[in-house]
Amino acid sequence: MLFSPYKKHANRFSYTPRYFDPEKEAREQRRAELCGTTSEDAGREYVPGQYLRTQREARSARRANERSGGNRMRVWIMFGLALIMMLFLYRAFPTIVAAFSGKSQPASAAVEEEFDPYAPIVIVPNDHNANE
Repeated sequence: MLFSPYKKHANRFSYTPRYFDPEKEAREQRRAELCGTTSEDAGREYVPGQYLRTQREARSARRANERSGGNRMRVWIMFGLALIMMLFLYRAFPTIVAAFSGKSQPASAAVEEEFDPYAPIVIVPNDHNANE
């Protein structure tokens, strides 16, 4: 027979993964450790509070790791901010103080003469053609 509505076996599904994601595997392993379902715990019986203890231990280990390296970074950041503040005070602070104290006058504050329409006009010779 060429065509039959009845099949001898069901459709088969074969899936082969295309790539391996190490980040996903690490994430799943960490989640299993935090939940207390690691291969070490596979043979043991559940103890009440086991999940909470593993989470607390993992959290305290992570915080201890952050504390050891975090303080050094914080010191360098504070040192950098202090250096920037000192540079600001060295460069800009005297200018700001002089502007508010009024001791220095801007150059544009010079007194100009009043325009006199009847004054003679001063003619300045044009010397840019000195060759002629």
